[in-house]
Amino acid sequence: MKAAKCFSKDGSLAKNIDQFRPRDSQIQMAEAVETAINQKGKLVVEAGTGTGKTFAYLVPALLSKGKTVISTGTKALQEQLFHRDLPTMIKALELGRPIALLKGRSNYLCRYRMDLHLKQADTVLEKDLQADIVTVKRWANTTESGDIGELNTLPEESRVYPFVTSTQDNCLGRECQDYEDCYLVKARKKAQEADVVVINHHLFFADMAIKDTGFGELLPDVDTLIFDEAHQLPDIATLYFGTSLSTRQLTELSKDVEVAYRSEASDQAQLAKAGARLGQAAQDLRLCFPRDPSKGNWREQMKVSDIQRAVKRLSDDLSFLFDVLKLALGRGKLIDQCWDRCSQYTNQLKAICATEELGNSYWFETTPRHLSMNLTPLDIASRFADFMAQKHSSWVFTSATLKVGDGFGHFSEQMGLSQTKELSLPSPFDYPTQSLLYVPSHLPEPVGGQPTPKNFVEAIMPLIDASPGGVFVLFTSHRMMHQVSAEITEKLVRPVLVQGKGSKQVLLDEFVNAGNAVLLATGSFWEGVDVRGEALSCVIIDKLPFGAPDDPLLSARIEDCRRSGGDAFGRIQIPQAVITLKQGAGRLIRDVSDRGLLAICDSRLASRGYGKTFLSSLPNMPRTRQLQTAVNFLKQQKDS
Repeated sequence: MKAAKCFSKDGSLAKNIDQFRPRDSQIQMAEAVETAINQKGKLVVEAGTGTGKTFAYLVPALLSKGKTVISTGTKALQEQLFHRDLPTMIKALELGRPIALLKGRSNYLCRYRMDLHLKQADTVLEKDLQADIVTVKRWANTTESGDIGELNTLPEESRVYPFVTSTQDNCLGRECQDYEDCYLVKARKKAQEADVVVINHHLFFADMAIKDTGFGELLPDVDTLIFDEAHQLPDIATLYFGTSLSTRQLTELSKDVEVAYRSEASDQAQLAKAGARLGQAAQDLRLCFPRDPSKGNWREQMKVSDIQRAVKRLSDDLSFLFDVLKLALGRGKLIDQCWDRCSQYTNQLKAICATEELGNSYWFETTPRHLSMNLTPLDIASRFADFMAQKHSSWVFTSATLKVGDGFGHFSEQMGLSQTKELSLPSPFDYPTQSLLYVPSHLPEPVGGQPTPKNFVEAIMPLIDASPGGVFVLFTSHRMMHQVSAEITEKLVRPVLVQGKGSKQVLLDEFVNAGNAVLLATGSFWEGVDVRGEALSCVIIDKLPFGAPDDPLLSARIEDCRRSGGDAFGRIQIPQAVITLKQGAGRLIRDVSDRGLLAICDSRLASRGYGKTFLSSLPNMPRTRQLQTAVNFLKQQKDS
């Protein structure tokens, strides 16, 4: 095996990478990946924290002669792979293989749309957007890649980005005057020419599901596909196999119609009126819902008379705009493209409102400004299986959290995997020595699935006080996080950081620099966060992370499972919660020298039969239900 030799004591990695040490589990994974590549097979690998799975799949991928696409769950890991890990491996292996980083189109500057809106800025854009688009223009004069990620002088939440980037809907493709200089086109061309391309799961499924028109197939035929953070695949895949329409898309169409009227057909005042009517209808539909962000069942909403009327008006205004745009076809590229979008949105709205169709989840989600209406298929396994069958490629799926209990059945069933080799590699960390799992014995079972804030704060304060370093408190709901934040801040002299009061990276930097901070966080901090050393000595989880009962996609899957006579709790809810819990628990021990306490404040781990499934999926930590034992464990760290 070529890969195994590279990992040996006198191999390429040991010679060229400082402090590199061979690890049996890493070599085992590298050999399995190499075999899968050579045999055009399918491999599923759960590699525990500290295994070194990134190097384990990069080495055989780089040594193979074919083309490899590596897909990650987050942009952060994408950047790390491309800018740090791949160059390190290529240098160590003394290879000269071309690599490329490819993101979705919304990450690249569109010069055509930037210039279009700059010309109309005084009349179309609000003042804050006018200032931001000038900032973008200055940056555009210096950038080579056009990657919006370089533009760090604007906040991530700036509303200017839709005006200076394109979507599949509003891109002119080869008809664009800037096509030859398009940053997205250049990035895709570079990806086609590279031997190794780093993308993300959203981009992969966008290409697989919709074949991003205007540019041909986004990803060329590849020999090997490697999915890191593969546990995210099932949920991401469902987003791309359905249909979605948002008031944001409709509002942007309305604004583009006004720009088209001013720049391409100023003699057709009806255009501006039709565009404005659509924009107002989109806003009126959003106003039918509460101001605070929410998510729910679209089928149920379509039974509400006010929403029925608002949707009917929206449909009528889309039809009116379609007819007006049709009269102006040929007057300009933007008008023609707006007509195409209007036709597409009309069909999408019709599909989303046909809620009597079975096999789909119909759901909505609101933000403070917009509403999205969604149709999502409940089963993507057969579609993904068919896609894999069409490609004579090697497939590798890896993550630290793929197994539920003792097997990979849940993941394989969701993704339609068959004839797959499976490999489970435990973490090399010494969990019996480095950690302790504490499940409070005095806490009652969560009321309505959630502990009361008062009980929870009383349970965790002794742990926080005893912790020598920082503490992560991970929540399953924003509401609980804010309730606890209000109570706990007054009781602590330590710094208290709360998710939402700063970007993720800023909060993490503050947490590490403080050394003894308490960070209260939800979803995005349960995974992809790597804090090593004394800065983190305790991770507290408020309860078992079962999906919210009002989540429309989850409730639709449960209903579908029940209709087919299945056990929805055992087949859907427990496996999903187990994987999420494993991710949260994985924040604690990140290095061989780390020590820490994991507290899961949910007595159902001990009182319910399914608790065994959760416990068997966690690392082999010693367990206690006694508060004093947990406090003593933390104090020993402080004393040492």
